[in-house]
Order: sequence, then C-alpha cells, then structure tokens
Amino acid sequence: MKMIHAIALALVLGGAATAHAEQPIQRTDLIKSDIDVPGHEVVQVRVDLAPGVLAPNHSHPGEEVAFVIEGTLEYQLEGRKPVTLNAGQSLFIPSGVVHSAKNVGNGKASELATYIVRKGAPLVVPAN
Repeated sequence: MKMIHAIALALVLGGAATAHAEQPIQRTDLIKSDIDVPGHEVVQVRVDLAPGVLAPNHSHPGEEVAFVIEGTLEYQLEGRKPVTLNAGQSLFIPSGVVHSAKNVGNGKASELATYIVRKGAPLVVPAN
C-alpha cells in the first residue's frame, strides 16, 4: 500500500524536466550531488504550482530549504500554524516533518527546494 501512495504522490508532484506546462504541479530536477557529510547528498528542485493547487502532505529524509521564486505559497508544517510566503522569502523544513504547500495566489507559484538528504532514500515520502 505504501508503494501505491509513493507512486501516486510522485505523479502528483510531477515528473522530470520534460513535464508539460498544463500539469498542476511541475517538478524540474536541477542538481544532485554528493556532499562531505557521509551518506548524504544535496538535491535541488524547482517546483511550479498552478493557482489553487496543493502539494499534499509528505516529508523528506533530510532537511529542506524552500525559497519562493514567484507567487504566494502557504506552507503547513505538522504541529505548526500555516505560514504564507511571497517571492523572495524562505522556509526551513526539518527532516521528517510532514508538510504541504498550496499556491494561494492568482498566478503560478514557484519554489526552489534545496534538500540535504540521506543518499539513496526516496526524496518524497507520502504521509499516511
């Protein structure tokens, strides 16, 4: 069942850089590289969300820094009040914290997500 959730979330969060613009969520992989921390790597992804679109609850096997490139995104981190960020603002998301992001603006919203994660672990873990 977890594999089905993982596949469904991967489809929702978008595919590779060849994804079509009409998709509600488009993910563009930018870089993936080893770092000096044993067993970890850095991954950087651009995520574009159409107006009103929600990236459902999920977590990551490491830390995330989300930087809003354009638009307005509302982030909901488990156990915290929602926070709304505009272009130019950043948010730190601790390892394993379940969260979601929603485009609450009128136009496209984009974030640059930078992850420091365990090497070989799935980047996105759907929440139960």
